[in-house]
Amino acid sequence: MTTVLLTGGNGFVGRHVAAALHERGDDVRVLALEREDTSWLAEQGMEVVRGDIRDPRCLAPAVENADAVVHLAAMMDVWRPLSAYHAVNVLGTANVCEAAMQAGVRRFVHMSSSSVYGFPSVLPVHEDAPLRPFRDPYPITKALADVLVGQMARERGFPAVVLRPDQIFGPGDEMHFARTADRLRLRRGIIVGYGDNTVPLIFIADLVQALLLALDHPAAVGQAYNITSAHPLTQRELLGSIAGAIGVVPPHRHFPFSILYAAGWAAEYAMRCSRASGHPPLTRLGVAFIGRRQRFSIEKARRELGFTPTYDLRAAIELTAEWYLRRRVEAADAALSPRRNEARA
Repeated sequence: MTTVLLTGGNGFVGRHVAAALHERGDDVRVLALEREDTSWLAEQGMEVVRGDIRDPRCLAPAVENADAVVHLAAMMDVWRPLSAYHAVNVLGTANVCEAAMQAGVRRFVHMSSSSVYGFPSVLPVHEDAPLRPFRDPYPITKALADVLVGQMARERGFPAVVLRPDQIFGPGDEMHFARTADRLRLRRGIIVGYGDNTVPLIFIADLVQALLLALDHPAAVGQAYNITSAHPLTQRELLGSIAGAIGVVPPHRHFPFSILYAAGWAAEYAMRCSRASGHPPLTRLGVAFIGRRQRFSIEKARRELGFTPTYDLRAAIELTAEWYLRRRVEAADAALSPRRNEARA
């Protein structure tokens, strides 16, 4: 039996990865923060080790006797300074890598991001393209971590593989799919520019397939791979598909990219000046992601790993919409329960 340590194993992606590893018979160990609710892991018979990747002292027990490490833990989509992102995404990654190397793991899979490339003008983007991330804490620090893992593989023989997935979605995705669906349901959806730009996406089940290939394939060590869908949707097709799947009218209002980008800058500036908590309602990175044309090649992953995306994006959106609609019903039932109890009293 193979023992696999997951960092970030209690998050959206981590839960799908943990379930897939457990289903195929691996011994799954999850590194979780002290206050995380990990009851579902215990129910599945998975081991939980408490700790923080920012603290090297807790990592030796986590990687002890592990055969492989899947490093998913990262800071993202929270309004924090660059230093906070750097502490988790760069220094935390370095800590996990060092602990894994000291433990002698046979494979280390690092979850990077296609955002490390920035927005190149030459498409599709291949793995040998320079890393020129958008000037935002998340892509900047993910690029630094990507470089760090690659250097360890080349210079120290670290058995690492780097995956660079596009935006991940699927059942359980509260961060991106649910927020987009909420906006569409409230008729707040808009189209940035003409809406004919391709938006990079990967369905969670296809990402898990790629990750298992990266864990097992002998050719993967020392390599980086783009992971995305085979047939991307345009922005207009994406929003229309989500709207149709949840039963609402697709957005029809178009706003120029330049105006929304400037509005994102203003929202970020206002948030910094006010020192308020939370997240700006609009960011430059968010506008650029949804409004600029992007395309990443997966030919290397196809050729070397045998990676083949199996889910059509429209079908994957339908599956995710089913989860989203169930989630809404469950939330409504939970909200009504106290009222029903009061009525009985």
